[in-house]
Amino acid sequence: MHRRLTLLAALALTATATLTLSACGSDDDSTAAKDSDEVAGTGEAAEKSASPSPSPSEADGRPKITFPSGAKNVFEYEKTGNAAKDAALADSTLSVNSVDEAIFEGSTDTKALGFYNTESALSASITYALRYINNKDTWVGETRYFRYKVRLSGDDEAYVTYCSDESKAFIKDKVTGKVENTPATANSYVLYNTKLAKNADGVWQTTDISSNRGNKACQP
Repeated sequence: MHRRLTLLAALALTATATLTLSACGSDDDSTAAKDSDEVAGTGEAAEKSASPSPSPSEADGRPKITFPSGAKNVFEYEKTGNAAKDAALADSTLSVNSVDEAIFEGSTDTKALGFYNTESALSASITYALRYINNKDTWVGETRYFRYKVRLSGDDEAYVTYCSDESKAFIKDKVTGKVENTPATANSYVLYNTKLAKNADGVWQTTDISSNRGNKACQP
């Protein structure tokens, strides 16, 4: 079982909005996958072309997100040059990281989880994380996020789609230490459709999320 398999059930229970997003692919708002460098301590990725800058999770009073040494998320995207789109993309990655941090911490009462997620997305994230926590599970390895697309709707709403490659991420039993080394299949690839809203503090919070495991648009 790949580590995000249970997310589909969590989303089915909590997601209420239908997102009108196109599948991963090329259009004017598309951001191509690109090799990236990991930002130490956050599980986050930084574009090689970007100038050095503080991690968004450490700046402006935002909660710091930390990962254990055996797990990381890699986010592959290029900045668009549009400040609002780039901010939404960055906060979208922190939303993902915040859910994983809750799993690693064994608690859904982390600062980052409710900071970067709200409404049905927060409910889904809590349900998802609790399945790991209650089963005394965590995950190890690497998950790659790629084929990002972003579009704006007005000044305070954004839609972000992206794919994930979970072929190198595996569930680990916290009690026994056993890792489920499952083989890669078409179901290792997932298409995500997300909706974000900018709050009064300028944070792009994920409000809705849906996923489609095995989607051909995300296959290598």
